[in-house]
Amino acid sequence: MTAVLQARAITKSYAIGKREIPVLRGVDLDLHAGEKVALLGASGAGKSTLLHLLGLLDRPTAGEVRYDGRPVQDLSVAERALLRHRQVGFVFQFYHLIPELTALQNVLLARMMGTTVFGYWRQRRRARSAGVAMLEQVGLGERLHHRPAELSGGERQRVAIARALLAEPRVLLADEPTGNLDSETAQGVVELMFSIQRERDLAFLLVTHDEQLAARCDRIVRMKDGTIQGSRPGDVQPEDSAQAD
Repeated sequence: MTAVLQARAITKSYAIGKREIPVLRGVDLDLHAGEKVALLGASGAGKSTLLHLLGLLDRPTAGEVRYDGRPVQDLSVAERALLRHRQVGFVFQFYHLIPELTALQNVLLARMMGTTVFGYWRQRRRARSAGVAMLEQVGLGERLHHRPAELSGGERQRVAIARALLAEPRVLLADEPTGNLDSETAQGVVELMFSIQRERDLAFLLVTHDEQLAARCDRIVRMKDGTIQGSRPGDVQPEDSAQAD
């Protein structure tokens, strides 16, 4: 079965003056529907850079990124943006919510970015209903009109999760999504993400420093110095798969 998302011999370098600084050095990775993969490694190993390339936020220096077996790194800017908005959901450590917008407005940005102004105007009522339903699913049905400053850290992250999932992506990429939260709040956010991932059969790549969290994934991939050092099955316990948020 073809993986939803693949990296093949990915390299990435940045120019600083006359020097080329290599960040990724020939990375191969497959991600399948319904699979939770944890990406572990020290700071500077290249984890976030790889996530940005897989999510089409940047282009590799060499190698291929493939969706459903199709190379996509050479698509035009507009084509890459459309594919990204339709296929990929992002959850970051620092939320990236717009402070002036309410929780619902922040979530609806995901639908706005995936179409034209006219296209969104035609579907705005349906989009709003979907946004409300998504926020209710993440437990924020009574916080629709609160702005980020009026929400706790856990609530902000739940808004970010709702925004990432509104466009019904096939791939969810999360970069240290609990790194800015206390342990109790982090646990609730993790259970929420895992529950929705199972429900939607998403391909889920999770960057984390938490070994216990990584062990709950189906597979653990370790990075060091811009390379994949190894991959092994996670240690998912039976009770983990039965937990819900």
